[in-house]
Amino acid sequence: MNRLWKVVSVVFLACGFACAQSITTFSAPGGGTGADQGTGGFDINPQGTVVGSLHDDNNVFHGFQCVSGCGSPSTFTEYDAPGAGTGANQGTITFSNNLFGETVGFFVDANNVAHGFATAAPFRNFATLNAPGAGQGAGQGTFAGNVNLGGEIAGYYVDANNASHGFVSYPPYRRFTSFDPPGSVNTLTAVATSLSLEGTVTGTYFDASGVAHGYVRTANGAITEFNVTGAGTGSGQGTECASISDAGVVTGNYIDANNVNHGFIRGPFGDITTFDIRGQGTGAGQGTFPEGINLVGYITGQYVDANNVNHGFVRSPLGHITTFDVPGAGTAAGQGTLPNTPNLFGVVTGQWVDANNVHYGFLRNP
Repeated sequence: MNRLWKVVSVVFLACGFACAQSITTFSAPGGGTGADQGTGGFDINPQGTVVGSLHDDNNVFHGFQCVSGCGSPSTFTEYDAPGAGTGANQGTITFSNNLFGETVGFFVDANNVAHGFATAAPFRNFATLNAPGAGQGAGQGTFAGNVNLGGEIAGYYVDANNASHGFVSYPPYRRFTSFDPPGSVNTLTAVATSLSLEGTVTGTYFDASGVAHGYVRTANGAITEFNVTGAGTGSGQGTECASISDAGVVTGNYIDANNVNHGFIRGPFGDITTFDIRGQGTGAGQGTFPEGINLVGYITGQYVDANNVNHGFVRSPLGHITTFDVPGAGTAAGQGTLPNTPNLFGVVTGQWVDANNVHYGFLRNP
């Protein structure tokens, strides 16, 4: 814990608090302008560096980093992992970055097999991650999704039988530790912010009946499984984890017996608080979807209303909820505002979908 607060002190010295409450939008150069194309921000580190992916006019993915508020084309650096395919829905997908700028994700090759990667600006050198046991068929492979301050990476891999398993790997990424909670037939780690500074991983596993359960795996390999009270017990229902803070607090959603989603917070000692956003829909697939939590305990995510439109929210550590919509966000089903991650200072990045189903990135300053 001393290590954690030393890091926090360094971050506070490096960054300031003077932020106006505002929303700015951005589009990576080269982002497509057709339906389901465009730009999405996935993670933001304490310095405000955003990483994500763009989907171009040929439906190929490319990674990007932007700095200085992503305010102009000159603030973007775009890159492709060596070996990334150039066909539709192939390419480079970026999910996470740390304080030192190490950036991770995965790329899909010309055979539609996934491989993890780690890189950093100026994005000339890439480490490729292939977990032992990862399948080599289409839709299989290694999916890296998180990096912490020490350079540890967490993700999952899909084997030759299309079963998924969690993994962690440390620099120089030559050894992998795989894991599955007892009873799991498919183990997933969440992306962007599901690996803490201390090496604790959170995610979701599915049992043989298709029910979702949450888990927390500590650095020593101990796995704790949990289910939120009120979670449904049918296929596609249950508890799903999205993010863990460096203080060990987990957030995510649970799906009830009517297939409605609700938010939850699980403390480091296992205490669970549930919440709903006012205005959320109460139909199947609607409700509250927390996506990310920072060290201080601010949570961001989206809620889906009765018309299946997405809206953003931020929940404070004291439970105060602020909702927001990016100006220009579409108001039809599947459109709207989809936040992903808050950094240490509460700056949120994510994406929004317009009336033409084109995606754009955004930054929300607290």
